Amino acid sequence: MVDTRLPAVPLIGESKSVQVLVRDNNVDQALRVLKKKMQREGVFREMKLRRNFEKPSEKRARERAESVRRYRKLLRKRMEREGY
Repeated sequence: MVDTRLPAVPLIGESKSVQVLVRDNNVDQALRVLKKKMQREGVFREMKLRRNFEKPSEKRARERAESVRRYRKLLRKRMEREGY
């Protein structure tokens, strides 16, 4: 029998296990901490990107635009700090 299942594609940061401690039965605080950790690791962004199929050309264009945005942000910060 041939296995026709697709291999699982791991999310960003999936190899690391996220652990949140619940102190004094304060589940609300633990949930806030968990959401913050997931936000920092980019889990929500990854889930949003995987909701719909993205064509390879669209992916390249998005990544290129993100790169330009990061570079311009770096230049703005450098201008504030160093003045050139």
